[in-house]
Amino acid sequence: MSIKIQDILKKYTMVFALIAVVIFFYVTTSGKILLPQNINNLISQNAYVFVLAAGMLLCILTGGNIDLAVGSVVCFVGGIGAVVMDKNINVWIAVAIMLIGGLLVGAWQGFWIAYVKVPPFIATLAGMYAFRGLANVVMQGLTIGIDNTTFLNVFGGGADCYIPDFLKMEGVDLNITCMLAGIIVVALFALFVIKNRLDAKSKGFDIAPLYQDIIKLVAVGASVLWIFYKLAKYKGIPAGLIWIAVVLLAYGYITSKTTIGRYLYAVGGNEKATRLSGIDSRKVFFFAYINMGLMAGLGGILTIARASGAQPTFGQGYEMDAIAACFIGGASAYGGEGGIFGVIIGAVLMGVINQGMSIMGISANYQKVVKGIVVLVAIIFDVLSNKKKK
Repeated sequence: MSIKIQDILKKYTMVFALIAVVIFFYVTTSGKILLPQNINNLISQNAYVFVLAAGMLLCILTGGNIDLAVGSVVCFVGGIGAVVMDKNINVWIAVAIMLIGGLLVGAWQGFWIAYVKVPPFIATLAGMYAFRGLANVVMQGLTIGIDNTTFLNVFGGGADCYIPDFLKMEGVDLNITCMLAGIIVVALFALFVIKNRLDAKSKGFDIAPLYQDIIKLVAVGASVLWIFYKLAKYKGIPAGLIWIAVVLLAYGYITSKTTIGRYLYAVGGNEKATRLSGIDSRKVFFFAYINMGLMAGLGGILTIARASGAQPTFGQGYEMDAIAACFIGGASAYGGEGGIFGVIIGAVLMGVINQGMSIMGISANYQKVVKGIVVLVAIIFDVLSNKKKK
């Protein structure tokens, strides 16, 4: 049993770290960090981190590669969208332009990285400078406001960007629709775990002990219901949470259930062997970076919606938040390891640290110091783990 406990502790190290950090800030902020409004803010303010980290994970899987241009691309496409909407062009055309713009940027960078073999660090560093400059050119150095209520409500901006309570009851101070959604999410997760277990058993695969699945169901179910209860006590489900869920579910499926997902892990594990097996690693790299561009486009949409406008300084440091979320969540700096569950834990941990220190009144400079130390610890843990494997 002791060995099994050690395995669980090793597998879920960052989960326990997240729990410890939440407890620490709960005590130091006198419980303020877990107030319903702060839970809502944690999700809405960090929506871009989840979205960008999902895209960044694919780049990291290919061999520890990163995209330094993400923050600049967010600013660039967000600026384009704000300018288009400022000219009273249809909001959905503006959204399409931003997403296509992100895809084109991803294709541009992916071409140099995959087919010309420019190192990803150099190619995206050049992009970081170039697209930041283009963002300033597009916005002419000015802040551009957005007042289109449809855009703001759908993508998480303004005061009304919440799913309406269709089941509202008189005298009940709780968003019933939000609570029902939480129950449905837990039920679907339970069915997913049961189905995976039955499929593995029918195919003769080794399956984890039943108690592990039970613990997982109870822990995840309780956490989800608690979060939805907190949201229900405020204004309900924010639009940002819907976009986070869509992106994470899509990329969770891509990385675990598709051929290209397996190729991403294979290239990161051993690119030379992957090429010898007949897989075109160039297409894998191109896919990873074009996906990153798409997520940067969506990140730009969520960012300008949250701020109800665009300005040339937006997106600064976003790439670092996305990279940090991946590495903290267990993605290997060498590639070939990592998953969406880890991205969720890493993004939430970063968000909790940011919000907890803000509530405590700690300056932004010291917040950066703490985040830097957290990332370093995660990388050191990864390096030591790889040494033990060798």
